[in-house]
Amino acid sequence: MRRTHHCNELRQEHSGIDAILVGWVHSRRDLGGVLFIDLRDREGRTQTVFDPADLPKELFERASKLHSESVIEVSGKVRMRPTGTENAKIATGVLEVLVKSFTVLNLAEILPFPVDDPEVTAKVNEELRLKYRYLDLRRPEMMRNLRLRSRVGTATRVFMEQEGFLEVETPTLFKSTPEGAREFLLPSRTNPGEFFALPQSPQQFKQILMVAGVERYFQLARCYRDEDLRADRQPEFTQVDIEMSFIDREDIYALIEGLLARVWKTALGIDIPAPFKRITFADAMNQFGIDKPDTRFGMQLVDLTEDFRTSTFKVFSGAVASGGVVKAINAKGLACATQGQIETMTEYAKSFGAKGLAFIKCEGNEWKSPIVKFFSESEKVALKQKLAIEEGDLILFAADQWLNACEILGKIRLYCADVLKATGKLSIPAGQFNFLWVVDFPLLSYDKELNRWYSSHHPFTAAVEEDIPLLKTDPKKVRGQHYDIVVNGVELGGGSIRIHQPDVQKHIFEDILQISPDETQLRFGYMLEAFKYGAPPHGGIALGFDRLIAILCGSTSIRDVIAFPKTAKGTCLMTDSPSSVTPRQLRDLHIDVKTPKKE
Repeated sequence: MRRTHHCNELRQEHSGIDAILVGWVHSRRDLGGVLFIDLRDREGRTQTVFDPADLPKELFERASKLHSESVIEVSGKVRMRPTGTENAKIATGVLEVLVKSFTVLNLAEILPFPVDDPEVTAKVNEELRLKYRYLDLRRPEMMRNLRLRSRVGTATRVFMEQEGFLEVETPTLFKSTPEGAREFLLPSRTNPGEFFALPQSPQQFKQILMVAGVERYFQLARCYRDEDLRADRQPEFTQVDIEMSFIDREDIYALIEGLLARVWKTALGIDIPAPFKRITFADAMNQFGIDKPDTRFGMQLVDLTEDFRTSTFKVFSGAVASGGVVKAINAKGLACATQGQIETMTEYAKSFGAKGLAFIKCEGNEWKSPIVKFFSESEKVALKQKLAIEEGDLILFAADQWLNACEILGKIRLYCADVLKATGKLSIPAGQFNFLWVVDFPLLSYDKELNRWYSSHHPFTAAVEEDIPLLKTDPKKVRGQHYDIVVNGVELGGGSIRIHQPDVQKHIFEDILQISPDETQLRFGYMLEAFKYGAPPHGGIALGFDRLIAILCGSTSIRDVIAFPKTAKGTCLMTDSPSSVTPRQLRDLHIDVKTPKKE
């Protein structure tokens, strides 16, 4: 193949030259006996003209029988298109190639679905597209995503190199560390009955690298979690993994803000302002009901606890009396919500343990709700003032323990925003990116069923220094040096300043998390041993690379930005995996498989 130009390269100044192009038949049109074929390669498209007056009859007939996506090489003269036939949708749209000869490099059979029409392909069942992923990836939209992913990966590496980081590859055969997400286990052939685990993250290795004196580490790391999947999760994924020595939280904030500024400029040509806004976990929950708030729209939670402390409406006053809160949001313009939409919101409330959902519709200059009759005049005044209630508004309440009430309304707030956007009553400008840091998370959370504390982030997170004395007296008030980076309601990543003192880490494992000394030694002994030999203060962060690319591409699913993703069931339809293995393979691994009986 002697390609002289790619299919997005020819311009007006090339008119009159001879050119050789190679690629796939994107589309074919027969107009009055003259054949027009759009030839496509990775870079773009060029129109080619097959005129029977310029081609032997045999070649012309062969060209007229080509199926879409056949691979061909064409040679011909570049010329300007006749006036009025230009195609402004493609960069080469002012010219065409008059074919003098061509070669079929590979014939394509009839496709299981079209790849030349974005609107048609978008309606194709996703499982069919995943089965024929190599065809799906030929679509310009998918190629654009892969190209952007590559550019962002390169920009990340260049930026980290400039900041003095070393890219270090860590092992993908690791030891099992239960707690957290479920792991993928790999049996060891040479150590019968023992298993490796694929790493959920390089967390422990990167901390060991800090002990080793690397000081600044990063990696585009492959990670694995055996979890139920959804749009933003895959069993294997990539994260930008970072760890630094001799730093505090401010250093992490500055580094990541610089990295994301470089990425957004590279990918979208957008300058994002820094420093990013910061909000505490408590404020995020109080105002937005979620620890990854979308701040592009209002509809913030309003606290009404004191206003209903002595209310005759026992649902509210009873919640306050039991140590809970009363909160509400005003979904402006949503009084027109259907019964089905109200039921959906009610189910969200019930999923958090609530018995139902209290609401008020403001229609026809009156408040329509069975609960309004229980409110005093002062309570109605407080509602109207604090929630700025107007005609057409929908007021939604949650009365429960603080965290539950926040989460209920946080979920309903996002649902209401989706409904309002669909009806055109809420408009968010395209290309708006609201970045913020969520900080001061609780270091520990309490498991009532197991009657013990567990790490809100992970057990290697250091406490905020002034809160350390509270570890023994009031653990629930201890804040961790944990931080999440959020944009438009999506958590891009999270990290923390780590514990670097072996005695403090051992205290967290054994005294706070109630991991037995033997179990601590078995699972984390090598880390505690390493920390005895001069571990520097250190901290880090990991950014979800797939999620980051999805945001830049404007996609709601990370499957659109991964070359070969898995389905929601964790399978690869193209390769039909996972699959069974031979009895000999199982014998070598000392494994006996008991397959569940089918119903």
